[in-house]
Amino acid sequence: MEWEALKIEYNRFLEFERGLSRNTITAYLQDIHKWQIYCENEKIDLKETTLKEIQSFLEWLSEFGISEYTQARIISGLKSFFGFLQIEYEWANNPTELIELPRLNRSLPNVLHIEEINQLIEAIDLSTPEGVRNKAIIETLYGCGLRVSELTNLKLSHLHLDIEFIKVEGKGNKERLIPIGKQAIKHLNIYIKEVRNHLSIKAGNEDIVFLSRRGSALSRVMVFIIIKDLAKKIGLQKKISPHTFRHSFASHLVEGGADLRAVQDMLGHESITTTEIYTHIDTDYLQSVITQFHPRA
Repeated sequence: MEWEALKIEYNRFLEFERGLSRNTITAYLQDIHKWQIYCENEKIDLKETTLKEIQSFLEWLSEFGISEYTQARIISGLKSFFGFLQIEYEWANNPTELIELPRLNRSLPNVLHIEEINQLIEAIDLSTPEGVRNKAIIETLYGCGLRVSELTNLKLSHLHLDIEFIKVEGKGNKERLIPIGKQAIKHLNIYIKEVRNHLSIKAGNEDIVFLSRRGSALSRVMVFIIIKDLAKKIGLQKKISPHTFRHSFASHLVEGGADLRAVQDMLGHESITTTEIYTHIDTDYLQSVITQFHPRA
């Protein structure tokens, strides 16, 4: 079977069988394309691929200075690809079975203190329609722990503000319900009634919550720019993005005593090990523990 036909079938497998997001599928396909180039250059028979040839491919990639995280993703993609070939085409050979993923150091997420979040919100100019919208955006990002793609794709028909819940389409088009707090509800209602209702909305965007002044859905890049501008306005030295509010949402919940399983459900994580990265304890708390309990403090 030709490479292009295999990749088309693999794309369908990842989308419909694995339910992966479009970004993840694109990354996997790009990595398989690298493997294709290597196979063609080295005259490797895909069906007869050996463990040694896979290891040589990984060594070839390392010469380009790729990070350990990218290496881990490529190995994961190869494992998935050969697993797909076994399932769909009943290939007996899987040269990736004995390859282990590298152990990665998980860095703590960058988190905002509540005072910093308040400063960012207070810096928003509410005298403009965009400012009213931006306040609703920040309140929703922080109040619900959304990914930026979930925010930009949020639909009016998925807002159940009367019962304080919203429905979100996450990775792989998986839906989940998230509680939404009173502050976010308040500013969403203000934006929808006082700003959004007066926009000339472009066809196809009628159900999208957050719109540009031209009536089309906000892009991910635009949300990044809004946040970067606010950080610059208050002189915030931390490097932040929309995802920082998601980190802060989860971290503040866990630090306040929230159940980790509940946080996992709200974030839409498949594995609780992904959620555990948000259970870091800030240095101020660690210092207070040492001061209070250590005999030599």
